[in-house]
Amino acid sequence: MSETPRRGPVVRPTIREVADAAGVSRSTASRALSGNGYAAPEVRERVRAAAKEIGYVVDVTARSLKQRTSRSVGVLVSDLRNVFYAELASGIGEEARAHGRTLVMVDLRGEESDELEAAETLVGSRVSGVIATPVSRELSAFLSRVGVPLIEVDRRFDADETDAVVVDNRAAARDTTSRLLAAGHERIALLIDETEWTTGEERQRGYLDALASRKVRVDESLIVQAGWDAEEAMAAAQRILSRPDRPTAVFAANNVLTEGTWRAASALGLRIPEDVSLAGFDDAPWMTMVQPGVSTRMQDAGALGATAMRALLERIDAPESPVRTIVMPTQFVDRGSIAPPPAR
Repeated sequence: MSETPRRGPVVRPTIREVADAAGVSRSTASRALSGNGYAAPEVRERVRAAAKEIGYVVDVTARSLKQRTSRSVGVLVSDLRNVFYAELASGIGEEARAHGRTLVMVDLRGEESDELEAAETLVGSRVSGVIATPVSRELSAFLSRVGVPLIEVDRRFDADETDAVVVDNRAAARDTTSRLLAAGHERIALLIDETEWTTGEERQRGYLDALASRKVRVDESLIVQAGWDAEEAMAAAQRILSRPDRPTAVFAANNVLTEGTWRAASALGLRIPEDVSLAGFDDAPWMTMVQPGVSTRMQDAGALGATAMRALLERIDAPESPVRTIVMPTQFVDRGSIAPPPAR
């Protein structure tokens, strides 16, 4: 766990500050922002511009309350259709209930452009803090500006100012790739969704680390960005497994990519592990229901969520404490999908 100095708490802007910035009365500012009552168009635009400039967000649920926060916690997750994010959210929810907290959850369903709009909605609901699987640094900047604590989970963008709960993706990917190398594979494909976020970027670096440690030449054509769902992953895996010089093993860097690879091998009539070995990242129920089971790198998504919830409560209680990055363990589970490469 690493720590960096923490800035002092940020107080959320008030309607009075908006009014002062716009040069109007508090009641006029309230009417301009709420739409309840008359405000001249030019005044309404001036007030809204001032609110945006200082980071004020309209309270949609408790305008009449004097307290700045509530017992609710905001949760932003990328896509609850993915079992990883569903288990992550479940872990957050269980820990929240244990501490008498309620959740306000937003499922972005893979739409990155909706993140800031969703964050504004959460702030307007007076959440006491936010846990998110972020897609950009803009989220932490916005929440910091309005004084709402954030815990980044699974991936991170703001290591200097924002707490995070993650796994060591680079070390986990290096160890997973090394297991394929130890089985005798040198043509190992990497299927990955992205390399802009810390998860994908670090998993690719771990893959490259393992090849370098064995002095195996990197074939860039074996590193494939395979999309965001199982259908796209299956199509990408079919293309690479249909090559005359196809890889003898595939490291699929998340559970969706692993599913796509399994389906591609089946569609092409390739046996796992006799014709191609497969190692995944993340676990999913289907991986124990096929023969052989899928060997994969497990991270406990529920524990990640619960730890993030505890970290948020600690941040709320001690806003000036140092910024922390909590690194959770991973575990490799061998279920029989890795074997020596086939004879050529």
